[in-house]
Formats: sequence, structure tokens, C-alpha cells
Amino acid sequence: MKESRHAKHAIVTRALRLWYGHFEALHGVDLAVRQGAITALIGPSGCGKTTLLRCCNRINERYANVRTEGEVVIRGKNIYDPDVDLIELRKRVGMVFQRPNPLPISIRENVLYGYRLHAARARNRGDADIALESALRAVQLWDTVKDRLGRRATELQLEQQQKLCIARLLPLKPDIILMDEPCSALDPDATAKIEDLIRELGSNYTIVIVTHNMAQARRVSDDCVFMLLGEIVEHARTEDLFIAPRDQRTADYVEGRFG
Repeated sequence: MKESRHAKHAIVTRALRLWYGHFEALHGVDLAVRQGAITALIGPSGCGKTTLLRCCNRINERYANVRTEGEVVIRGKNIYDPDVDLIELRKRVGMVFQRPNPLPISIRENVLYGYRLHAARARNRGDADIALESALRAVQLWDTVKDRLGRRATELQLEQQQKLCIARLLPLKPDIILMDEPCSALDPDATAKIEDLIRELGSNYTIVIVTHNMAQARRVSDDCVFMLLGEIVEHARTEDLFIAPRDQRTADYVEGRFG
């Protein structure tokens, strides 16, 4: 990888704390995610990985009992400032969920749904068609679906549905793509294809991925963050974290002694 691409940080959290009601899920998290890198968040269930991921586009706020303190800085702006436009934020910071969630409409309209809502140029059919093809090619779906773009997206195989959900983000030109266990609903063959896609997308986007799969974290990520009980224990280049962890708790986890 070219170090110049990583000269800046895409996401910086400072003293980030989050509560679900009275339960504190994140305890003063300080993290700097390298721009242009694929960063994996690992740790046992309930350690705060998904909560931290969702802080980066404020999707946690869908729950009424959530309270957040601290900062998440993207493009030099704390996204928890009161003047932040959540719609604009979620255009720049896209989200892919555990289970594919295509809309029950056509493949074409799935990909162009956000584009039509947010991009003024989408009124031009030619531009929309270019955005559609570009997004589907980027996720390796174009050749498979180009002759059936009018069919319902829910008819696709799960792997194809997940690729489509990723494609849906791309016409909005996000800076960051967040992925919450994007392969957890897929079989091993489909998982391998999504991992290949993640590595390919990593050349153009900053990606943060939550995974419980240690082998997957090693295969797809440049950097790795080990979390435990709402705190970051260790953050390092992936090969360093797995081969020579600095903290014994990290070593115990990646070697399978707990979690």
C-alpha cells in the first residue's frame, strides 16, 4: 500500500462514551482510523464493536435510550455537533449490515434509490445509467444482472444481495464504508467472494469492518483493533497484532483462549 494514502486519519474518536439506558457500552474510546485502510474491529460478543461502528454514522440514535459523549471527527468535523446534517453524514459514511437488506423493488431501483434522493444530477437518465453500471461493476455484479435489472432484488442469492447493498452506497460517493459482520449470513463460498470484493474496494475507500472471524480479519484488514468490555485494548497493523501482540489479553483472544 502507498503510505501517502494513509497520511491522514479518516475517523478520529476522542473520549467517546455511549450508554444504552444505564448501561455504559463504550468507556472513553480514543481511536484513529487510517484513511484508505481496511480496519477490522475484533473482540468477544458484547465488547462494543458494533456500537463503536454505529457511532461513526450516528445510527445508534435510532434507539431512544442511547446517550453519547465525546467526539467522532470526520473530515475535521465532530459529527456529534448539533449542526450536523444526518442525511449528509450518512451519504459520506455508508453502512452495510449483517444480513443483506435490499428493498423489495427492482435491482435498478435499489442501486439508484439513494442516488435519486440525494443527487441533483440523477434527474438526467443518462447520468443515472452511468452511475448504475459503475456501481454494479464495482461490486462484480454487472455481468450477472445487466439483462434483468427490472427483476426484484430479493430474488437474488444472498451473496448477490449483499453485493447489491454495497453497490447501493457507491453512487453517493462515500468517503467511508462501515461493515457490520457482512459475511455472517453467508456460506463459505459466498464469504470468500465478499472478502475478495472488500479487498478490491479497499483500494478506493476507507473501510471499517466488524468481524468475529479471526481468519477473516487477517485476510482482509490492514489494521486491527481489539476491543474488550467497551474499551480498546490494542490497535496495530493486522500482521503485528496477530503475530506479536503487545497485550496478553490480545494474545489470549486471537489464540482462542477466550471469546
